[in-house]
Amino acid sequence: MTPARARALDALFLVLLALTALLFVSEVFFIFFKAPIEARMGIVQKIFYFHVPAWLGMYMGAGACFIGSIGYLVRPADLPDAFARAGAETAVVFGAIGLITGPLWGAKAWGTFWTWDPRLTTALLSFLIYVAYLVLRSFAGDGSGERRFAAALGVLGAANLPIIHYSVQKWGGQHPMVISGSGGGLHHPDMKIALAGGFLCFSLLAPLLLWARTRLELARSRLLRAEADAVDLGLDTRTEA
Repeated sequence: MTPARARALDALFLVLLALTALLFVSEVFFIFFKAPIEARMGIVQKIFYFHVPAWLGMYMGAGACFIGSIGYLVRPADLPDAFARAGAETAVVFGAIGLITGPLWGAKAWGTFWTWDPRLTTALLSFLIYVAYLVLRSFAGDGSGERRFAAALGVLGAANLPIIHYSVQKWGGQHPMVISGSGGGLHHPDMKIALAGGFLCFSLLAPLLLWARTRLELARSRLLRAEADAVDLGLDTRTEA
């Protein structure tokens, strides 16, 4: 990559980052000062505007991990591996947001922070798969065998995503279908705008995290390779001496 192109990409990233930050500030203001308070849930209902978009962010991260993992299994290289690792990290970040905000909602709606609802259980399983992926990448080394095993795990994690989505339809449970079902819905127009704004914010933030983490991982791989080459050259020099 030429220096001019690198500077252009850095500038684009900063512009998108500033835009995303501005949208988040506007979204928080709209949620708490414009969107009405729901009659039964009260102000706790506003968690919904962060909770649901967070799962979109997790799906985007998991999708990136799946694409990168498939790419690495087909043709091993630093780029797909870095993209898969960035996807797993993004999935863990947004999954944690969803798993934290969900029980806060559940404490008000169900009277308990946690219940083994099908969607909650399958979502927790996916989250733990990506945590396991990151633990593997952090402590099992960085060889081709470890990368392949992690890539297989990244593919496995994606297989659980459709189960999360359709778990309510297939197995019922307490989880509401607020948007498309009979879970109460968003009757006021400002509620729909707040939710759409949440989706927009998180759909911008997730790719930015993927972008930043992929570039950082690629830089780390190049640095490790350069260090290994330097060590090899040093050993060769000492051998010749």
